Amino acid sequence: MAGRQLKLWREAAGLSRADFGGKVGYGGEMVGSMERGRRKLRPEFLELADKVLGARGHLEALQEDLKEAKSPRRAKNLARLEAQAVELAAYSNHTIQALLQTEGYARALYAMRRPMHSEEAIERSVADRMARQTILDNGKVEPMFTFVQEEVTLRRPIGGKMVHRQQLERLLAIGQLRNVEIQVMPTDLEDHAGLTGAFRLFKLRDGSTLGYSEAQKVHKLITDAAQVQSLEIQYGTIRAQALGAQESLAFIETLLGET
Repeated sequence: MAGRQLKLWREAAGLSRADFGGKVGYGGEMVGSMERGRRKLRPEFLELADKVLGARGHLEALQEDLKEAKSPRRAKNLARLEAQAVELAAYSNHTIQALLQTEGYARALYAMRRPMHSEEAIERSVADRMARQTILDNGKVEPMFTFVQEEVTLRRPIGGKMVHRQQLERLLAIGQLRNVEIQVMPTDLEDHAGLTGAFRLFKLRDGSTLGYSEAQKVHKLITDAAQVQSLEIQYGTIRAQALGAQESLAFIETLLGET
């Protein structure tokens, strides 16, 4: 267990929890919680702890083990699909799509779930979601991303005004990437092809395409060719009905000015 390793290295260095906490910016009680596995060990903390305790890279190396051990199976599967994809498409009708969310927005979403999640579970889920977003910021032109967001997802102030503004700012920043297109589906449309709910499409390197949907915590990977084809047709219609990419960014910028 990573917490146990931290405790062994701290004791080997002859430091009390309070003394060690003072060197890394945490209280002794918080250090104890991390050692007992009640609090998540963040990558930046492990890097600092490794230097303070002279662990010679042993603590820092725990980052990958923690990522694998603590990521829920669904998050692992999604990350695997995203890594294999040459193109990702997503239509979202209730919240901002996961790959586009700020940390504050994601934390607010998990905090409002019912039944309520523990603080540890919330932090773990947020960390997993943020880790998946590295695929957007890797400086590569692959995969290609297209996102269609319902207008209401941009207007709903999840997390409060500041979190809302930061989320809109992030959308504007990501929308400038060469391999990303974000579109807005206006609320006042009379004809709407997306009323059956949110879904995603993954076009993989081997030429195949998979679909993915989730509703009421039920997650479904769609592999049947006919069903995937139906989703592709639906997504094409949704994109055609939505505002264009540049028009959508202008809409988000206007909304930010009003927020």
